[in-house]
Amino acid sequence: MFNRTILTTVGLLVASNVFMTFAWYSHLKNLQSRPWWLAAVASWGIALFEYLLQVPANRIGFQALSLPQLKITQEVVTLLVFAPFSVFYMGEPLKLDHLWAGLCLVGAVYFLFRS
Repeated sequence: MFNRTILTTVGLLVASNVFMTFAWYSHLKNLQSRPWWLAAVASWGIALFEYLLQVPANRIGFQALSLPQLKITQEVVTLLVFAPFSVFYMGEPLKLDHLWAGLCLVGAVYFLFRS
């Protein structure tokens, strides 16, 4: 099932999500003492690169995946990118509840990708 189209989609989604995660959350660490509108402008600048990767990822992925499959793939990729960002960049602790939430996503993947 994992053909070149799906691997390209996942690769683009990973790269897109790195930009998305930084756009959404890095200002909480780096621009905390600055006005909110400056953080918004900086986030929009970063988000441009997210969209330059995310739009092609979704167009390519939609050739091989249904819309629900594409969405759940996006959510799993988002959390796989967010977890290391949260721990290593933001210094947040990883908790056991994160594992349980991840297992729920594994269940969602199973139900959307089973025949």
